[in-house]
Amino acid sequence: MKKILILLVCLIAGLRETYACDICGCGVGSYYIGLLPDFKKKFIGVRYQYKTLRAHLGPGGTTSYLTTGETYQTAEIWGGWNIGKRFRILGFIPVNFNSRENQGVTMSRSGIGDIALVGYYRLMDQQHTTGNGKLLVQSLWIGGGVKTPTGKYEPAEHKENEDAPNNFQLGTASTDFSLNAMYDIRLMDFGVNANVSYKINTNNKYDYRYGNKFTANLLAYYKIRVAEKVTLAPDAGILYETAEKDTEAKRYRVDVSGGYSLLATVGMEATMGAVSIGGNFQPAISQQLADNRIKAGNRAMVHVTYLF
Repeated sequence: MKKILILLVCLIAGLRETYACDICGCGVGSYYIGLLPDFKKKFIGVRYQYKTLRAHLGPGGTTSYLTTGETYQTAEIWGGWNIGKRFRILGFIPVNFNSRENQGVTMSRSGIGDIALVGYYRLMDQQHTTGNGKLLVQSLWIGGGVKTPTGKYEPAEHKENEDAPNNFQLGTASTDFSLNAMYDIRLMDFGVNANVSYKINTNNKYDYRYGNKFTANLLAYYKIRVAEKVTLAPDAGILYETAEKDTEAKRYRVDVSGGYSLLATVGMEATMGAVSIGGNFQPAISQQLADNRIKAGNRAMVHVTYLF
């Protein structure tokens, strides 16, 4: 167990300087897992995510008449299916609602985003009683996924706004792949959950490639049984993302891209029989995005999920 925890810490620390992600988690190609609801075989639900950023910032993050405020909202159908004891599949179908405001003028764009599918294999599943009679449970899942180019991509958006991140899209127009791992360890009712994902992006048909994406999420939680079929689980932790520069024509780096962001996470999950309700708030702690020409705001997410 100690070796696994050390491995996860080293993985997160070692990838800090490799960069990767669509900038600050906004816009195209982003999906956040966090704590999965407790389900025995299947679940399906709806999630809502809210993210903001400011673009066209001057030196030191100063604002000007060019500065824009951007809001990214996603209503997403998500689900999971355990196949036997060793395999798990997660699916994400997002509908994106993007808006950009500058000097009182608002531009909006909405539609289906890029659908993603992730498969996992359970590498470890252990539970035993410690010397003082407490139950210790831990599991490790590894896998990979694919993101399909179902969302609309408008090449003119980037050409007309070359000094802004190419985020104001509904999709990337590329087929992308991911490597994923989930680790959970729980002593009685207190647990720690870790998720890491490395997303490998490809060139789209417009010869644009978003930087690869790395996300690391660490959450501590505590399960509180308040009734026979009602459990509350407050959680808190951190979310780290880092970004490689985007590229055009397979060799030109896009200056307004790349960087990292670190966010705190605080939330609550409630399970009432076959229904799970949860949400979290993610305030930004530290960031350096697109050479400080972009600043990400706080995020929020809520979900309602049916377990069966």
